[in-house]
Amino acid sequence: MNIKKKKDGSTLTVAISGRIDTVTAPEADASINESLDGVQSLIIDFTDVNYVSSAGLRMLLSLQKKMMTRNGMKLIGVNEAVNDVFEVTGFDEILTYEKG
Repeated sequence: MNIKKKKDGSTLTVAISGRIDTVTAPEADASINESLDGVQSLIIDFTDVNYVSSAGLRMLLSLQKKMMTRNGMKLIGVNEAVNDVFEVTGFDEILTYEKG
């Protein structure tokens, strides 16, 4: 997994590539959380994410809850495989996202 972050004013854009699983989710969560000071909007680019496990879903839910008190969180570039995981788990009703 690789993470690239870009802050533009109060918007943080995070591009993740690879798998978000039991091993990588804690690393991604820590990396994103350390950059949230002053952030009002969080955009996570899922264009290059090819797998999300339950640990990845927990990370997304935690970030979503934190960002609810601000301007929110949005995922972009979600592929069909990840979208299927969101639909099966009901996360398509919880998360705001755009398919890639």
